[in-house]
Amino acid sequence: MMSKYKIFVDGAVGTTGLRIFDRLASAEDVELLSLPKELRKDLNARVAKVAEADLTFLCLPDEASKELVAHAPANARICDTSTVHRVNPDWTYGFAELSGQFEKIQNANRVAVPGCHATGYIALVRPLIEKGALSAGYPLSCHSLTGYSGGGKSMIAEYQNQDREQKFNAPRVYGLALKHKHLPEMQALTGSNQPPIFTPVVADYYSGMLVTVPVPVSALSQEVNSAEKIANLFSEYYQNSKLITVHPACSLPEDGMLAANAFSCKDSLEIFVYGNETQLLLCARFDNLGKGASGAAIQCMNIMLGREEIAGLDV
Repeated sequence: MMSKYKIFVDGAVGTTGLRIFDRLASAEDVELLSLPKELRKDLNARVAKVAEADLTFLCLPDEASKELVAHAPANARICDTSTVHRVNPDWTYGFAELSGQFEKIQNANRVAVPGCHATGYIALVRPLIEKGALSAGYPLSCHSLTGYSGGGKSMIAEYQNQDREQKFNAPRVYGLALKHKHLPEMQALTGSNQPPIFTPVVADYYSGMLVTVPVPVSALSQEVNSAEKIANLFSEYYQNSKLITVHPACSLPEDGMLAANAFSCKDSLEIFVYGNETQLLLCARFDNLGKGASGAAIQCMNIMLGREEIAGLDV
């Protein structure tokens, strides 16, 4: 009889945790550990489950995540979906497609799953800075459109309320103080000298994300100063990725528009490069609940446990 991986999802009632739990429930090589309702907030009971598990997902608020990690066994393998450990040098950042990151995740006990907006931004900017196409000092901006599921259960309830206020009918810009919680990782994991000016927008659809970064051609090195050359750079950088697709430069959809919900319920990510002789627009499209959350978490789990990297994922 095949032995099964014991997996504990701490916070399995939230949006990300529930989706991870549901995805793994049908996996033949996984045994999901759980606690009775009355013990779900009992720290000692949760720490005991972490010790028993081959891997634990933390799908908790930041402070609750910090508390559990402080009491968890040092050798326990943990994937944290909260914000709190993403730029902690003692943790490994769970973006397997970045140079050298797959091997780091493979050998890590502590992996921080990337934020959804950050995933798209880092996918677009990291290769440019790493390969010398763009200066680390260049001031960037980023616009990111997300479905309302990114706001968790309370926001989902607001949008799905039949008697909701009229404001929910239109896209809404947030993060207006320019201190969004994803900014530290957006700077650190791209190698930028400063975070971008970041404009997140939530709109009236359930899930899907479209992240765009405008770049003047004059900001790029002479070697990669066109849409075609940037698309080629991305293609080479992600050539071994099973989840990231890079489209040929200036590949337009039939109607000339990118729909942010096109990858809803998928775990892959696609990159587009548009523009003209003087300006370029870099675009990353994926699901905020997929490659932006639960899909990325399961990908990290697969790598840490030695499973097939995309096992249980919808690509």
